[in-house]
Amino acid sequence: MGKSKVSNQKKARTASSRVAEGAFGSVPHSFVFHRGQIGRNAAQLVTDMRRVMEPYTARSLKVRKKNVLKDFVTVAGPLGVSHFLIFTKTPNSINLRLARLPKGPTLHFRVTKYSLIKDVISSLKRHRMHGQQFTYHPLLVLNNFGIEGMHVKLTATMFQNMFPSINVHQVNLNNIKRCVLVNYDPASQEIEFRHYSLKVVPVGMSRGVKKIIQEKFPNMNKLEDISDLLLRGVNLSESEAEQDGEHNITELPQVYAGRGNMQSQQSAVRLTEIGPRMTLQLVKIVEGMGEGNVIYHSTITKTEEELQEILKRKEARLKEKAERRRTQEHNIALKKEKREDSRKKSLEGMKRKRQQAEVVSDEGDVEDPGMQEDQVAAEESEDEAEYYRQAVGEEPDEDMFPSAKRKRTSAISPRPFKKRKPDSKEMNRKRLKAHCCGCDVGTGR
Repeated sequence: MGKSKVSNQKKARTASSRVAEGAFGSVPHSFVFHRGQIGRNAAQLVTDMRRVMEPYTARSLKVRKKNVLKDFVTVAGPLGVSHFLIFTKTPNSINLRLARLPKGPTLHFRVTKYSLIKDVISSLKRHRMHGQQFTYHPLLVLNNFGIEGMHVKLTATMFQNMFPSINVHQVNLNNIKRCVLVNYDPASQEIEFRHYSLKVVPVGMSRGVKKIIQEKFPNMNKLEDISDLLLRGVNLSESEAEQDGEHNITELPQVYAGRGNMQSQQSAVRLTEIGPRMTLQLVKIVEGMGEGNVIYHSTITKTEEELQEILKRKEARLKEKAERRRTQEHNIALKKEKREDSRKKSLEGMKRKRQQAEVVSDEGDVEDPGMQEDQVAAEESEDEAEYYRQAVGEEPDEDMFPSAKRKRTSAISPRPFKKRKPDSKEMNRKRLKAHCCGCDVGTGR
């Protein structure tokens, strides 16, 4: 029984891990990074946007100067990344590009105004942000995107696809801790981006009761009875009781985390801004990843003739590119043929050289029978000459043992002739004798 129970637990863990991996891989993932020099504040904005996109983003993504856009596209495929948020900076403004992998489109925005998380928190009396809020993805809320216009609908679709979709009938409300609000202003054609922390509190009770059921119990050392707290709300500040109304009161379909948030009870949804805060202005929409046809441009409009001219130029560039590719492939094929011919010739030359070396070695290994006989005769003559020296005590004549003489002369390696220097004493003796005789030493006369 114990083994079967352990095996069932392992199977359950394996099945749950597979389900979790499948769910994790089915949601959109993103890379948030910058290109070029952007400055300290813009770099902090990139970090804050990574916090917004958690947990389905690369929080510790390292970017080097040598990296190009192609490097990120190559890495994004195996990791399942579906969107890029790319920040760049010009002398006039900060720009944001939202790109859909792998073939676009790419939306170009101008960041007209922005505030960092630290700026938003410093402006609030009470801020609500903790690590558990970033365990789950935020809830996306779009406002005023139902206006007619292809670029507006495409922008709304891009924002929707950046965040995981939510099934209303199966969602767990306790997983919704944050909210991203994207509002479109038709008058100014600007997009407001906000990031909020979400909190649910019960309604329909006095401030004193709310304070008791909350985690922090109020200070009642100056009260005579608990009724002063429940009925009159003594010793409570007005900031502790926020004004709720029809705009944020709803009936909970599930039990929500927090004291008093029961199912089918009235509760108020309160939003506290976390940041960052951005005001975006759409500049243009491009078909591909960084390059392609311009679908929409906010400032430049072109006539039908200009569009046809652009298409013709593009087709000419594509034909030229295809021709260059064919030429390169032909040149590569020729180089491969030449390299193969050179390799074959080299192999043939090496083979011939090896055969010649084998023939020479075979000829050198053949033994000459006459040479063996001469060697035996020379050895016998040498033995006889050595016996004659020991018996007689003199050197034998040259014609007595000719083979031994040949061996002795052949064994001695020839040396170059070296002129002997005359002895100084002998030269002095000769000079003295010549002086006495009256003759020249050099001529002998």
